Amino acid sequence: MMKNKKLLFISLIVSSILYAQEKVSILEDITVSANKIEENIQDVPQSITVISEEDLEDKGIKKVSDIIKEIPNMSMQNTANGKQTSFRGLNTSAFTNNNPIVIYIDGVPYYDRYDFDPSLANVEQIEVLRGPQGTLYGKDAIGAVINIITKTPSNEWHGTVGAEYGDNNYLKTTINTNGAIINNKLFAGINGSFISDDGWITNHYSEMNENANEKKDRKTSGFLLFKPTDELSAKLTLTNNYVKNYFMDGFSSDPSLNINSLKRKDAENASFDIPAFDKTKVNSQTLNLAYEVEKFKIDSTTTHKKSDLDAQFDTDNKANQGANDGLKQWNYTNLDTWTQELKLSSKNQNIKWITGIYLDKEDRDQGPYGFEQDYYGAVYAGDTYSTTNSKTQAIFGQTMIPLSESFELTVGARYQKIKKEIDLIGTSSWGGSPFPDLTYQDEKDWNSFLPKAALSYFINDNLTTYLSVSNGYMPGGFNTFPSTNVSSDNTFDPQKSTNYELGMKYTGETYLINTSIFRMNIEDVHVYKQLGAQFITDNAKKAHSQGIELDGKYFLTDNIELSGTLGLIQAKYDDYDNGTRKFDGERIESTPKYTANLGIAYIADAGIYGRLDFNAKGSTTYADGANDNQMIEADGGITSNAKIGYKINTWDIYSYVTNITDEDYVTSYMSKAGVSWVGFNEPRRFGVGAIYKF
Repeated sequence: MMKNKKLLFISLIVSSILYAQEKVSILEDITVSANKIEENIQDVPQSITVISEEDLEDKGIKKVSDIIKEIPNMSMQNTANGKQTSFRGLNTSAFTNNNPIVIYIDGVPYYDRYDFDPSLANVEQIEVLRGPQGTLYGKDAIGAVINIITKTPSNEWHGTVGAEYGDNNYLKTTINTNGAIINNKLFAGINGSFISDDGWITNHYSEMNENANEKKDRKTSGFLLFKPTDELSAKLTLTNNYVKNYFMDGFSSDPSLNINSLKRKDAENASFDIPAFDKTKVNSQTLNLAYEVEKFKIDSTTTHKKSDLDAQFDTDNKANQGANDGLKQWNYTNLDTWTQELKLSSKNQNIKWITGIYLDKEDRDQGPYGFEQDYYGAVYAGDTYSTTNSKTQAIFGQTMIPLSESFELTVGARYQKIKKEIDLIGTSSWGGSPFPDLTYQDEKDWNSFLPKAALSYFINDNLTTYLSVSNGYMPGGFNTFPSTNVSSDNTFDPQKSTNYELGMKYTGETYLINTSIFRMNIEDVHVYKQLGAQFITDNAKKAHSQGIELDGKYFLTDNIELSGTLGLIQAKYDDYDNGTRKFDGERIESTPKYTANLGIAYIADAGIYGRLDFNAKGSTTYADGANDNQMIEADGGITSNAKIGYKINTWDIYSYVTNITDEDYVTSYMSKAGVSWVGFNEPRRFGVGAIYKF
């Protein structure tokens, strides 16, 4: 009966499309800054997904994980260890804390897995640049870049105020406004959002908060923009973010159970006796200086960011279950980062070019960082305190050279030097009796050269094809919970990749379609594995990924839009021996076989509007640490979301339902002897909201 209702609902929508008699919408040119200069998206020889301000509002995109669902072959895991991303077979590096996808907001980088969800308030446009972006965007952008561009203020003050309420006491409020203090000279703006959510898991342990996976999220920022002349501008931005997530969106299970027998309903009722949370505070200050004349532009971006992480977890996420009752794990980390980029780029020239230098300094103080666990009838406790310092120096450049009316050559390169140092002390005890302290000091230097070349063929004004070759890079690092003080046991090498991509872009009057075929050869893959009672990062010698990505949009009428994406991927290890077995030919973990989405929308500037979206994720493999890191496969799933609203004057009032069919599938998995941590997608949620624009 449920299937018949779904088919009837979809058929009604399709019928309304077929019989619509309205004029057809005409697509406008899209300008992007993928190469750090403004260009028509048709002229950029790489895969790019553009999400506009209207897309954010219409699709209900509230956070970075919602953006990632829109991108083929890209996924995210919300785990108890921060936000971990996967793209084209590239995964988060555990002990560098770096994601293979780097977020930039007006030039400010976000890459740490505990600081990977910046505010989306006051956004003008989001550009997702797929494939290695190391040449222009730096050492960590081995997979992709999410480039978020905020609105430029005008003399008139504008802004929005919004509120949303949904199941499980979900509440979101937003405000942003900007305008001129002195016309044409001095501008200001403030942005803020607050989200609270009781979560869908209940903790039945009497002395604990019953809202087990509760969430608190507050993001605020403000800026001053000074333009003393038409050529010179200075912008100071201050940001303060606070996020506290309790427990996890899942539960601890028995690793002997089949992963596909685990269901979200099994996680809805929990009982654990240690408060479990990760709390992150971020304060940043950014100064952007720009000077431009007719032929060139100089940009300087200086950023200082301080991040504080306080995290604590129940060792077994259970109560009254035995020897591990009352035992916990913890991670307290302070991060202080300075970045400086200075770049010079062309304007209004036949040959486009950009060059610059980049410097960063990162100081990471971690500790106490450790755990308690029953071991042969007594409590084993381990702890480490470490300081890791990292410095990067880089020079980069890229030029786009027209070879003829139909061909353009893009060549670029980045040379960088990275130096890391660690000073660590480890303490441990068993049954209250201490073991000798472990001390570990180390230093590593890595130099890298990241070239890029691409050839564009402009078949006509609407159709462009391209072929590109680019290198990606993610730095190596140190394990911060070592069992020895031997350097070779505690270091892992940089991960490198070479990406080949063949693509096509077509933009017509009523539809656009982009498709690409890629092949990526990866060396020294960062893998997170269990070694005894510990988890460490190591290197797999060789792997590859290859696949197809497709995205498009079609306006059937001025108001009715179809959109969709599809990503198919084969990502496998070619040479990986973890010491107990070989994984050659096996799938890379955390990489879905496919991702896809399809949207049907009725768009209106006034009156009723609505949309229906489907998101699909294929089966995904995970490393099973409890069983010699064997690869196990979790089924995927298809979710659907619907939204309907009404716009009148400056008001937008709407309601929505996410995961309409309450689809249930595993989104993350990690295990060691005796226990597994299993994450699930979010259950069905109903909500209502309103936005006022002024």
